[in-house]
Amino acid sequence: MSYSSFVSRHIGSSSDEQQQMLAFLGYDTFEAFVDDCIPKDLQDSTMDFPAFSSESSFIKHMTDLMAKNKEFRSFIGQGYYPTHTPLVIQRNVFENPAWYTAYTPYQAEISQGRLSCLFNFQTMIAKLTGMEFANASLLDEGTAVAEAMLMLKRLDKRSRTRFSVYGSCFTQTLSVLKTRAEALDISVDLCEEFSDIKEDSFGLLIQYPDARGNVFALKELVDYCHKRDILIVVASDLMALQLYQPPGDFEVDAVVGSSQRFGVPMGYGGPHAAFFATKNEYKRQVPGRIVGLSKDSSGKPSYRLALVTREQHIRRDRATSNICTAQALLANMALFYAVWHGVEGLRAMSRQIFDFTAILAASLDLYKGIERVNSSFYDTLSYRCHTMEILASIRTVALDKKVNFFYDDASLELRFSLDELTGPDDLVLINNIFAEALSSDVAELNYDVSGTILSGLERSSLVLPELFLKPKSETWMMRWLNRLVSQDYSLVDGMIPLGSCTMKCNAAVYMQPLSWAGFNGVHPFVPLDQVKGYHDIFSELEKVLMQITGMDAVSLQPNAGSSGEYAGLLAIKSFLKSQGQGHRDIALIPESAHGTNPASARLCGFSEVKIKQLANGYIDVDDLAAKLDSYKDRVAVFMITYPSTYGVFEETIKDVCDRVHSVGAQVYLDGANMNAQVGLLKPGLLGFDVMHLNLHKTFAIPHGGGGPGVGPIAVKSHLIPFLPVKDIHSLPLISAAPSGSALILLISYAYIFLMGDAGLLRCSQVALLHANYIAASLEKIGYVLPYKNNKKRCAHELIVSLKDLKKEGVFDSDIAKRLMDYGFHAPTMSWPVVSSLMIEPTESEDKAELDRFISAMKHIYDEIDDFLQCTDRSQHFLKFAPFVRDELMSEDWAYSFSRQAALPLNNAKATVKRLDDSYGDKHFCACS
Repeated sequence: MSYSSFVSRHIGSSSDEQQQMLAFLGYDTFEAFVDDCIPKDLQDSTMDFPAFSSESSFIKHMTDLMAKNKEFRSFIGQGYYPTHTPLVIQRNVFENPAWYTAYTPYQAEISQGRLSCLFNFQTMIAKLTGMEFANASLLDEGTAVAEAMLMLKRLDKRSRTRFSVYGSCFTQTLSVLKTRAEALDISVDLCEEFSDIKEDSFGLLIQYPDARGNVFALKELVDYCHKRDILIVVASDLMALQLYQPPGDFEVDAVVGSSQRFGVPMGYGGPHAAFFATKNEYKRQVPGRIVGLSKDSSGKPSYRLALVTREQHIRRDRATSNICTAQALLANMALFYAVWHGVEGLRAMSRQIFDFTAILAASLDLYKGIERVNSSFYDTLSYRCHTMEILASIRTVALDKKVNFFYDDASLELRFSLDELTGPDDLVLINNIFAEALSSDVAELNYDVSGTILSGLERSSLVLPELFLKPKSETWMMRWLNRLVSQDYSLVDGMIPLGSCTMKCNAAVYMQPLSWAGFNGVHPFVPLDQVKGYHDIFSELEKVLMQITGMDAVSLQPNAGSSGEYAGLLAIKSFLKSQGQGHRDIALIPESAHGTNPASARLCGFSEVKIKQLANGYIDVDDLAAKLDSYKDRVAVFMITYPSTYGVFEETIKDVCDRVHSVGAQVYLDGANMNAQVGLLKPGLLGFDVMHLNLHKTFAIPHGGGGPGVGPIAVKSHLIPFLPVKDIHSLPLISAAPSGSALILLISYAYIFLMGDAGLLRCSQVALLHANYIAASLEKIGYVLPYKNNKKRCAHELIVSLKDLKKEGVFDSDIAKRLMDYGFHAPTMSWPVVSSLMIEPTESEDKAELDRFISAMKHIYDEIDDFLQCTDRSQHFLKFAPFVRDELMSEDWAYSFSRQAALPLNNAKATVKRLDDSYGDKHFCACS
């Protein structure tokens, strides 16, 4: 094994501190300690890959890899466009750990900055699309279209199973849509004329502008469909909607798309924030996160995640979607881009794109040998070549001049799209390419030409809140972004001790290459010989993940954990079908499973059957055996999280896998807890057939305040033929881009090869140590920790049960909110056990921070004792936490307890008081 000096930069506690914690727990060595956490017969530490010797050597390596990517000018379009991230946003947001290390804003009192931004994002999307309601983002445009199809299916009262696609839509979107539809036995019809639309369709998709560039009136088509009770989803473009009439004006049912061209780098396909807008009456059917305007206990306007009863861990297989989080960081970047440019700037930019397209069209239309396919346009022109030789000639000349267009050999078509970076020199370049390829004189570019919008399609007005009206100065923008950060809690502020969501160090060196143009400026559909650097990274990453997991192949395409779950289950479904076992339709899922598990199973057409848990948190093997016996011919898969969601390595795991296999079913591993396993055991050797990995947890991609994430899947050899494809014309395609969120794969690549095999092993050991150190310390204080293995050890996370305290009126939320007063983010509350706290310290925190957390929990334990002795418990300070600085500094003090009791350590981070949940479920954008 190789060891890197960088390891001590990632792991928070020193070797001496680790020995102190081992001694506190009664051990001399890590090996003896780990043996009590993980059964010896399950362990396997064989890994062999090197570590870079230093940050500088790694940066040199990444520079060399980037040089293998050819920097061409891409006019490919089709949903991805070159854009400029304003440097004030790049430096203050994209490269700022205060933004990218924050967690999903479940704790509203310390998340007001991000929540207010996502609320404004929703407002912007609702206004631009002309709809009443929008969510806080989705994974990508293809996924958003698929989610819209499923929403329309749920709204259909006639149980129809046909969905239509009208005209020309993006190829990748159609493939993602078909993948989702096929799993649920929904047929997808392609329609060119009204008469092609079957009356037994429940919904219809329209691309506006379409893939060929056409922009056409929607009213007649929408009226035709609504008369037949067919609901409409429109995939649209935010830049085009600066000029064109919004789909909402035509009373469509949903509008989706990507916000990528609002200042978010292409990144060879992602991550980008999709948007999803619809009617108010459908809001409880909307997938993903929604931010609501609420008020705190003092009446101050505040924001919170709304409609929480829709969460998967409550609704399970009845959830509207399996999406857990989405693309919060990228949605916020798109919002900031709009605020920076203002409506005036966006409209001017959009107008220039349109006019430049008209100038090119006027010239290119003069050439012989090609004819324009699209009669109307916004930013895209499509030409059909008379012969394959002409198409090949244009491609050859374009590549020679380092220019990429989109080519469809089957139809002899080529397309290109202009963008905000297109200038006069680009118009000359494109015009010259056509002239040379067609052996023609160069047609003159007439710069007096301007685009003409079809009658009735021009946007008459765009009313947005004052925040969006005018371009901003950099001073204003910098200060605004900084004020927003001051209302949030991230790893910049302290430990985020969330069970099940590993919040570890996202080192600056991991993040730096994301800002390099040779990585972030690449279009996902460029020829493969232009991205050799990227694919070298993918190849090495796949190999090392196979080594770590003990699996036989890896797909990096899924762009979230939920997406990985879906891809893995879909592989199982397809495999079983290939074996003549397509009738198997049951997913066995433990009661403690992540809520995304049953939701993902449902999306694959499986029905959930729950498996009981024992009192100690272990799987009830007897109940599993009974369910396997009862449903044996129908069981498709058993989904399990390991180590368990209760934070223990169960000794029976191999037996469990054998039992499932004995009835012909497969075993799926939810890899959320992989941070306890890397270098210690290999799931592929325990009996698992497929697993997903949360790269935004175990492998150091930051959470971004609720996304992005990456959820690749690893499979055994028999499932390899059923992995996601890398061809956007084929199935199954899980994400819109063939390589998913390629840009942030660089982070996990950096983490793995800066740590090396020995460093990753030490990470897992220290993650176990820190958790058990906290567990033993909390038990010593008096907290109840019921879930441990037979050696009295937990894994990398622990659960504190508060059910006895709940009987006395102390709730998990009281402790969670009070921890904010001590300068901490709250742990996970009431999951997987009601009235509990789930804590995961990670390997990245130092011992001083662990001790500070333990000290805070000790203070709160004493405060609980004081609460229990209080004659009027309703007036105890525990019930009013968190406290905000304004009230602590106010001359008026309305409470019966002292200011010192309210804020004993002067660490208040909350910016608002406890929120009114029901109020926040009624207000979702500033659209009034």
